[in-house]
Amino acid sequence: MRKELNTSKYNFKSIIEKNCMYVDKTENLYRLVSKSDGQFFLSRPRRFGKSLTLSTLESIFSGNKELFKGLYIYDKQDINWNKYPIIKLALNAMSSATEKELNLKLCRALDKIAKRNNIEIVKDENSSLKFGDLIEELAYKNGKVVILIDEYDKPILDNILNFEESIKIRTFLKSFYAIIKAMEEYLRFTFITGVSKFTQVSVFSDLNNLDDITMDQRYATICGFTQEECENYFAEWIDENAVKNKLSKDSYLDKIQIFYNGFRFSKKNVTLYNPVSFTKTMDQGYFEYFWFATGTPTFLLKFLRQKKYDITKFDNLQLNSLAFSSYEIEKIRVEPLLFQTGYLTIKDYNQDSDLYALSYPNKEVKTAFIMYLTDYFTPVNKEIAPSLIEELRTSLLENNLEKVFNKVLKVFYAKIEYDIKLKHEKYYQTIFYILFMMLGVRIKTEVRTNDGRMDAVVQTDTHIYIFEFKLDKSTKEALNQIKEKEYYSKYLLDKRKLVLVGVNFSSKTGEIDDWETINDV
Repeated sequence: MRKELNTSKYNFKSIIEKNCMYVDKTENLYRLVSKSDGQFFLSRPRRFGKSLTLSTLESIFSGNKELFKGLYIYDKQDINWNKYPIIKLALNAMSSATEKELNLKLCRALDKIAKRNNIEIVKDENSSLKFGDLIEELAYKNGKVVILIDEYDKPILDNILNFEESIKIRTFLKSFYAIIKAMEEYLRFTFITGVSKFTQVSVFSDLNNLDDITMDQRYATICGFTQEECENYFAEWIDENAVKNKLSKDSYLDKIQIFYNGFRFSKKNVTLYNPVSFTKTMDQGYFEYFWFATGTPTFLLKFLRQKKYDITKFDNLQLNSLAFSSYEIEKIRVEPLLFQTGYLTIKDYNQDSDLYALSYPNKEVKTAFIMYLTDYFTPVNKEIAPSLIEELRTSLLENNLEKVFNKVLKVFYAKIEYDIKLKHEKYYQTIFYILFMMLGVRIKTEVRTNDGRMDAVVQTDTHIYIFEFKLDKSTKEALNQIKEKEYYSKYLLDKRKLVLVGVNFSSKTGEIDDWETINDV
């Protein structure tokens, strides 16, 4: 019987019992649970299968062997399928604005677990005391305990822009997670998931025996779908959707890869699909921004704006291994946060230099993120953007720069409120970058040359535009810089028409003051 596609269930037992599609990840889990004991941490972006991974581990340690019939782990001789007492905490379901609120929610969750297991724990409204007491009492009654914690960092991320409260929550969680180390003798297995890694939370300080498998090549595919898994498990849907989209199977697979594939979490050169996006496009048969529809990255957008981060760098970042290690709230770096939240991913790794090249994972993430940046960083809202972008596209394809500058961009920049107009070139360049990325035109900004950097290069099928921006200067000065430094030289052999464009902004008006082009280089 054909399996049902699962687009909303994250409970392993329910998925199996209802004959839903489950992509077998138990080979990865077997490596973990076959050890005599262990404490592990895994960081992955939201909606990437972390909760299902924990639920699967819960079924393993509940002794539900028959649920795994036909899966890799089922007939492994060194799995005893004993039933262990389990403490499972989902901090993603404990949204809290304060340390006190979080403490109360954890207390309630621990009390419920105690009640289900017919044991009594301390009445004190202190979650750390309750946690330790629960572990000890469960171990005395039923043997060694399994701890599963989902999204350990959610309370911190929820308050990341409220520095004072996030520090309080971090200190609170440090004490709470320290109980795991103190109760180690009572534990069979611990698995903790999250999005980010904070040094001062004790899962990374006090829990010095915690095995971080986040970038371990052996577990590169523990969450998400590989290309092979997609073509194997979803073959029927791929065939049907290729016909529905009026494409050959190969063309359809190519389009799926461009749109959804590309996440990579280790030096191992294997890329993954986000399971939510892939399963939903199989189920619904069309291409959409499914992952982004599951939640707006508001905290990340606020953080980028607060840090005045240069978003034009997103296309090509270079980081070494240290940048991926844990970090502190006081010194959060944008780049590892973008990687851990899934908006950027590893595109290449150079072993000699120990440098990782980061960029957008795929078309879905890039397009949707640029749309959010447009809505958040510019005055263009969702109602105005489509018509504005279409006018830009048409004007560029027609090489009608008169219309680009005098009609479209002047109208756009005029909408920027006076009090947010900043007096530096980077602000105007960033808005230009967002607009043209949203447009879908190939664009590179601050392109490095032998003698400096070009501000922006826009490439269409027929033209290559080289832009230089100036603030309160002149278009001639901008064009002279392009010519003197010969920014155009690398494109001279290209058959497309080369156009040099000098643009000057006025800090007084916040708008385009003048622009000028040179068509014959």
